[in-house]
Amino acid sequence: MEELFDFSGKVALITGGSRGLGRQMALAYAARGADLVIASRKLENCISVVDEVEAMGRKGLAISVDATQWDDMDRLADAAYAAFGKVDILVNNAGKSPAIASHEITERQFDGVVDLNFKGPFRLAANIGRRMADAEGGVIINISSMAAVKPVTGVVPYSGAKAALNAMTVSLAHEFGPKVRVNAIQAGPFLTDISKAWPEEMRRKAANALGRPGNPEEVITTALYLASAASSFVTGAIVPCDGG
Repeated sequence: MEELFDFSGKVALITGGSRGLGRQMALAYAARGADLVIASRKLENCISVVDEVEAMGRKGLAISVDATQWDDMDRLADAAYAAFGKVDILVNNAGKSPAIASHEITERQFDGVVDLNFKGPFRLAANIGRRMADAEGGVIINISSMAAVKPVTGVVPYSGAKAALNAMTVSLAHEFGPKVRVNAIQAGPFLTDISKAWPEEMRRKAANALGRPGNPEEVITTALYLASAASSFVTGAIVPCDGG
């Protein structure tokens, strides 16, 4: 089993990798031998995670990007390949949404949510997925949300974008297969930085089978599974990690 989760010689690129679920996945991959490209808006936060990665004896690259911007996604892909010559694991993790009533949201806010949660991940996956398919293959993991299938009020653009991300996952699995596997983690509520703004009740309880939000480190085993040879016959899958 240890061999299945050995990422020695692999390069993983994670957007939104400087905190929350992204940071947890980055450190988990690094602990098992992978080198990391950490991308998010704030360079200093990326550098902090790279320092942790390098303390494990791995190589790291910190890049500041705006994940809503097509050109930034191309720049990120080019920088990763310039530094390491390849990407074996791409995790499209960057994403968030403000809760705004549908009749109050502005066009700029709508576009920002859709661009961050769908347009940016699409461009990065299309760019790197093609390179993977033309080389030795690889793995793409898109971080989706239970909002894609259980939408609630105030997050219509976010729910729609995550539903589109799920559809993209299945489509790209067929487009880039068989050398590239593409899956999604459909995440439930996690106690990441965004949860600090939640009411205390939401931080203790959730409307899922386990009755609680997840701790950030609880995404690790799903992320390891989908990135590794343990899931070699799994692609085009939307895998829940949401407490039921």
